[in-house]
Amino acid sequence: MNILHNRIALHTWTLDTTPLADALRIAREAGYNGVELRLVDFQRARKAGLSEDATVKLVRDADIKVAVIGTESGLLFAEGDELKRLFGSLRYVSEKAKALDCDVIMAAPGLNTTGGMAGAKANLKAAAEITGEFGLNIGLEFNSRHPLVRTVDDGMEIVDAVNMKNCGLLIDTYHLHCSGGNAESFKHVPLDKIITFQFSDAPPGPPSDARTPVDRLPPGKGVAPFVDIFKNLMAMGYQGYMSYEAPNPAQWNRSAEVVAKEGVDLVRGLLARAEQGR
Repeated sequence: MNILHNRIALHTWTLDTTPLADALRIAREAGYNGVELRLVDFQRARKAGLSEDATVKLVRDADIKVAVIGTESGLLFAEGDELKRLFGSLRYVSEKAKALDCDVIMAAPGLNTTGGMAGAKANLKAAAEITGEFGLNIGLEFNSRHPLVRTVDDGMEIVDAVNMKNCGLLIDTYHLHCSGGNAESFKHVPLDKIITFQFSDAPPGPPSDARTPVDRLPPGKGVAPFVDIFKNLMAMGYQGYMSYEAPNPAQWNRSAEVVAKEGVDLVRGLLARAEQGR
């Protein structure tokens, strides 16, 4: 059995309306090997009255690996005081990652383009230096709705310019498909530059024009070429985590337990098909 069967994490956005303690329990009971947390999970815990230490203890006591923590989006193109604030958020999640034995931070580009690609390269380099202080890797997500960082190659242009060992790419099957990519589109990315991986399916037809799309589907329920993607990922020797990130109001209206179990069972079935070459 390929190692990826034991590297499946549940992204908390998939169960966005579920309290963190319940989401952690559900992920463990459903058979996930880890979770991907977000800055907002810690913010919501604070708003609910938990101290910083109590939140860390809550996650530790859940007895499930924290595979990735996402920092606040937008730092790639921010400037001035906003950039300073976002770097502060990055330091905060890096501290939480260190406390939770997590070694990967993910960064989404947001939707702004201030500063252009030159600014993005400088900002990601500074972000990688910050995460490097904590001994962490940072994975840049390309976003199929972003004007400048919408494809694998757009993301790699920035990562290559940064040229730091702890900085690479986050590959997301939904954005891969919606940006016009396919199962071959990431094969040229060096393995050590694939920091982490997210999966969900895309509905048929042209991508929605929503700035923050929440139409993601369980794996195998849409049109993304999962089996071929997984074949290539396995052939490359990827051994990191794969996070099930499928925000969708239709999912949030279902039983969180059912949603979580469905996702992990479906992806393990697709991984098995990829191993068998069919």
